[in-house]
Amino acid sequence: MYLDNQPGWYQNAVFYEIYVRAFYDSSGDGNGDLAGVAEKLDHLQDLGVDCLWLMPIYPSPLKDDGYDIADFTAIHPDYGNLDDFRRLIDEAHRRGLRVILDLVLNHTSDQHPWFQAARHDRNSPYRDYYVWSDSDQQYGDARIIFLDTQTSNWTWDELAGQYFWHRFYPCQPDLNYDNPAVQQVVLEAARFWLELGVDGFRADAVPYLFEREGTNCENLPETHAFLKRLRAFIDEHYPGRILLCEANQWPHDVCDYFGEGDEFHMAFHFPLMPRIYMALRRRQVNPLVWVFEQTPAIPAGCQWCTFLRNHDELTLEMVYPQDREWMWQEYAPEPRMRLNLGIRRRLAPLLGNDRAQIELANSLLFTLPGAPVLYYGDEIGMGDDIWLPDRNGVRTPMQWQAGGSAGFSTLEPVRLYAPVIDAPGYTSQEVNVADQRADPASLLNTIRRMIAVRKAHLAFSLGEMTWVDAGDPALAVYWRWYDNERILVAQNLSAEPCQAIVPAAGKGELRDLLTGETVGLEGEKLRLDLPARAYRWLL
Repeated sequence: MYLDNQPGWYQNAVFYEIYVRAFYDSSGDGNGDLAGVAEKLDHLQDLGVDCLWLMPIYPSPLKDDGYDIADFTAIHPDYGNLDDFRRLIDEAHRRGLRVILDLVLNHTSDQHPWFQAARHDRNSPYRDYYVWSDSDQQYGDARIIFLDTQTSNWTWDELAGQYFWHRFYPCQPDLNYDNPAVQQVVLEAARFWLELGVDGFRADAVPYLFEREGTNCENLPETHAFLKRLRAFIDEHYPGRILLCEANQWPHDVCDYFGEGDEFHMAFHFPLMPRIYMALRRRQVNPLVWVFEQTPAIPAGCQWCTFLRNHDELTLEMVYPQDREWMWQEYAPEPRMRLNLGIRRRLAPLLGNDRAQIELANSLLFTLPGAPVLYYGDEIGMGDDIWLPDRNGVRTPMQWQAGGSAGFSTLEPVRLYAPVIDAPGYTSQEVNVADQRADPASLLNTIRRMIAVRKAHLAFSLGEMTWVDAGDPALAVYWRWYDNERILVAQNLSAEPCQAIVPAAGKGELRDLLTGETVGLEGEKLRLDLPARAYRWLL
């Protein structure tokens, strides 16, 4: 049963990211829509996820797939209308599913009425909604995020007669948070959606809200002050709703966004994600151990969000340059597989469509500290299309069943917003929800079992963690425990069989939570034989 104010629900939740355009076309126009998401909620409920994260659904010119917002309090007509949104919220809540939205704090579209008014009239009150300068030399210590396409964070606007500031694409001018009116209008936008019943926000690109000369214009005290104000506003008026921080930074910087438990409830752990791939390819646990050594403790009531893939490129900003080059060589040998400082590929192609490695990666995701986020389609092992521009190759139609349009739409494939994947091994005939739902051994049902076990044992979400030296660097072994529950997670990163030797003095037996098998325990050490890429969750 849905409980609006249930505290801490997010700490033991499994999140599922949805690109609405890609999920299900209920209207037959070739685009996924909100009504289509509502029609497919039973799939998500059966999968066992707790909260849906919807990518931007706002009116937009779609130069950055909706992150260039032209109206913060409306729905893009391709996706439906506010009534469709209300029905989706109601249907999700009726199933015990929560819904969070992207809240893009940093910028708007250049087509937003605020920016158009600012361009046309220096005396407009909206002029001060953005950051302007007669020179492009200010804030020179701020890095350029999209190095492959941008040479400056300033763009000249002929109509305005000044440069405007943008940390992302020039079509996304940054808002001026030094203007109290901007802070207030953002709070009102949040209020609008909270009143409609959303359960919180994934706040996009939060480190860049303020600019100060002589700094890199990231993680500034003024930014944290506004975010605390946003949290206090939500806590006061909408208790039980959450804020999830997107800050692609090192853990010690991201920890600041938790504040003292008074800023964000959750934050993505970006540096962990690429090190999962490093560990898998190097067949060594060291990258994982290292990143957790760099991760400070977080306040009570807060939680990390972990993920294997999402709607963006697999970012390599939080790895050292030599590791980045290695990751490109290993996982993106063709130039078209690369984007910005990252790799634009889905989970299954990254791992060579190797079922054992895909399961092993998910085992790490569901047992390491944090609340896991699944990206739509990864539960069935969908492929990608590196020949589509930008990040579009990982945003293709969801494959519900075999056939030309993959059950995504009643339209023929050529009329869809994007082509269905047709690469061998990933076609809708080979990869779809309907077939996998009917196969007990499918990836979909394996992921469903993992989620069910994880949610049944609070040690995975709320518990402590201790690494175990199991005698082989290819073994990722750790204890998770909470109250009187102790779970041993043992994973073989190698392509060869390994034996894990775990100090475990005592007698009794351990039960595999995934298979029900038991392992006898007697003596000072547990010797556990693990086949290649195997994983065991032992209670």
